[in-house]
Amino acid sequence: MSTASSDLAEPPGADPAVADPRAVVQGPGYRFTVLTSRLIRMERSEEDVFVDAPTQLVRSRRFDVPQITVAESDDGIDIWTEHLHLRYDRGPFTAAGLSVSMRTRAQSTHRTRWSYGDPARPGDGRRSNLGGAARTLDDVDGAIELEPGLLSVHGFAVVDDTRSLLLTDDGWVAPRPPGAGQDLYFFGYGRDYQDALRDFFALTGPSPLLPRWALGNWWSRFHRYTADEFLALMDRFTAAGIPFSVAVLDMDWHLVDIDPALGSGWTGYTWDTGLFPDPAAFLAALHERNLHVTLNVHPADGVRRHEAAYADMARDLGLDPDSGLEIAFDISSREFVDAYLRRLHHPQEEIGVDFWWLDWQSGANARLPGMDPLWMLNHVHYRDSARNGRRPLTFSRYAGLGSHRYPVGFSGDTVVTWASLDFQPYFTATSANVGYFWWSHDIGGHLGGVKDDELATRWFQLGAFSPVNRLHSTASPFNSKEPWRFSLQAEQVMTRFLRLRHQLVPYLYSAMWAAHTDGIGPIRPMYHDHPWEEDAYEVPNQFMFGPDLLVAPITTPADRRTHLGDVTAWLPEGAWFDVFTGRRYDGGRRIVLHRTLELMPVLARAGTVLPLAADPMADTAIDPESLVLRIVPGADGRAELVEDDGGPEVEPANRRLTAVTVEWSTHGGVGGVTADAVLTVEPPTGRGVRTTRTLALDVLGVDAVRRVTAGGRTLRQGEVGVVSDAGRGGGGQGVLRVDLGAVDLTDGLEVHLDGLRLRAADVTAQVFALLDEAEIAFDTKSQVMELVERQSGAALLSTLHSLDLPGNLYGAIVEVVAAAA
Repeated sequence: MSTASSDLAEPPGADPAVADPRAVVQGPGYRFTVLTSRLIRMERSEEDVFVDAPTQLVRSRRFDVPQITVAESDDGIDIWTEHLHLRYDRGPFTAAGLSVSMRTRAQSTHRTRWSYGDPARPGDGRRSNLGGAARTLDDVDGAIELEPGLLSVHGFAVVDDTRSLLLTDDGWVAPRPPGAGQDLYFFGYGRDYQDALRDFFALTGPSPLLPRWALGNWWSRFHRYTADEFLALMDRFTAAGIPFSVAVLDMDWHLVDIDPALGSGWTGYTWDTGLFPDPAAFLAALHERNLHVTLNVHPADGVRRHEAAYADMARDLGLDPDSGLEIAFDISSREFVDAYLRRLHHPQEEIGVDFWWLDWQSGANARLPGMDPLWMLNHVHYRDSARNGRRPLTFSRYAGLGSHRYPVGFSGDTVVTWASLDFQPYFTATSANVGYFWWSHDIGGHLGGVKDDELATRWFQLGAFSPVNRLHSTASPFNSKEPWRFSLQAEQVMTRFLRLRHQLVPYLYSAMWAAHTDGIGPIRPMYHDHPWEEDAYEVPNQFMFGPDLLVAPITTPADRRTHLGDVTAWLPEGAWFDVFTGRRYDGGRRIVLHRTLELMPVLARAGTVLPLAADPMADTAIDPESLVLRIVPGADGRAELVEDDGGPEVEPANRRLTAVTVEWSTHGGVGGVTADAVLTVEPPTGRGVRTTRTLALDVLGVDAVRRVTAGGRTLRQGEVGVVSDAGRGGGGQGVLRVDLGAVDLTDGLEVHLDGLRLRAADVTAQVFALLDEAEIAFDTKSQVMELVERQSGAALLSTLHSLDLPGNLYGAIVEVVAAAA
């Protein structure tokens, strides 16, 4: 028996792709590498050929060596770590010869052992692997099965890296050497899901930072725009107070109507000057409007003789331009890739194209055996996009594990149906199980379906709380996503949520930094944060958005009598507040939430501080000069606003941090509940951080305040006031607005809010709002109101239950009464 320990000194200057030799247990035909006490690499090669180079998936195997115990006998080898026990019989990998058992209680099921070949989804119908992502949602109407992920309620998952190519020192790829065999990674993390993802990123590379402007709204439509038409549309959006930060040009930017002898026109790289007479001037005009530009390309058909760059490409590749022969797309060829980037893409970038939409729809085969052209496209373009000191960015499709390094992901052309909308929250959140955080869906759906204002509005609401919010539609004159093409109510709600999205950019960008440094999904399933709560697994469409916001989107049609959509949610322990209505809920339970079309359920923990951009029309590429700090009452809290200079250096040392804390104390008395709060903005840190900002505070659920002092100065009337913006059916929302003006934060700031009067729930007003909206008998409305005015609590609910109220009205009243209890 032997042991290995991390107490020994690590070899200096080690290649990160090569594991510490003290972590390796090797013999004829096999090699095991204990990367952590819960992560083991398992290799089998009859010819003793093992891979130490980085692969398409794995970038670093240099971990701190855990305590390892090894015992060898005639029967085989046993390896123990603190958490795992591996048994192996020294032969080919078989179910009888290779197994790993969990040593400590790390899951709630009886399944504690994995044997080689066990499926990710057992055949007993029980949930095991929690799923991952999928390559595309093209033409999907509703749900599809997802690929296995890294997390499992049984506590273990296996990743097979056998078929991936190797990465060379210059960023190219190479086949594995002859004789290289199986290459597996066993993740035995139980329900320590965050640790599993953190070590996965250490193994494969972190989730990168997008440019902050990518978190704003994207406008996209499959439509033959002219330059003037597109710019006029952008100006109309601005005039309507609808912000965008990314302009997407679908394939019609290039020549499409070409001679059939040259192909379909689906692939193209030459501007259609009939639509865009001066591409450089057009791109410059978009940049003047603070818009960043991406162009769609379908590269599969290569380069035909009608392309402006054809002659140069042909000469680069040793072809006679006069032959007119097509140049085949070959992503496995260094020569082709060099010419492809230098001749087709770099000139467009020089005149203003910011990044590319790689719309690969042409299979998974390349000339190099084992190469997925989609993965290689992502890899090549992402590396190339970092030229000239830019922060790299691609917009492409998912190509399996490791694709998290090449965001943003395009999920494909979904069908415009409620079933498609209902699947997207689950799909997006579950993809966090493989670290793929930055999906961009066709918000509103792409093709088919029918015009449905309610469906479109609910999709816009989901988009505001999606990783990337890109409106898109197919080439139909009737299917487009300008808000004014819908009903007045839908237009107003869509506009409000598009504006909200831009206000959320500081909060979401801070969450992106947490994803980059700590592997915490900015959008993640509830069980990531609550792995031992069984209810967390039963709300697949509910997710956490950033550190503090719980989102339960409504993805089914509203009841036609009450006009209320509803969703079953689960609230973790503690107090939660709806950020739109101010309504307070006690956690530790499931609840049905009801909302009119103006609202969606977004709840925040008590004590949350949300840093929001004050001006939704401001340029999202830069740190906002003006902030609103929205404070959720009831508990102490802390938030960190994380910013940077937008450049390619994304090390933690280059962050700009502005921390905000709230200390909250509540007092009960004859006059009702009051509270005092102290908000502290700590001195900002980091090179280039803003030390002067225009600040405002929004304190949720407050009717009045006795006194507010900021930096020792008592604020005057006009600097403090109460506003309400809940919309119909919300029952009113008290928001205390404190305008601090321009503040020098060099030495920090302390704000005292003394004598806050918390708004008491007005059940009568809230029930009246529900009844007033409902299309039911007037006599029924009057009967309900009479009961509400005479009774309360359980007695009221019992009496109302006997009335057999139509639709989901009774459930909506239950929600109001329970929240007020």
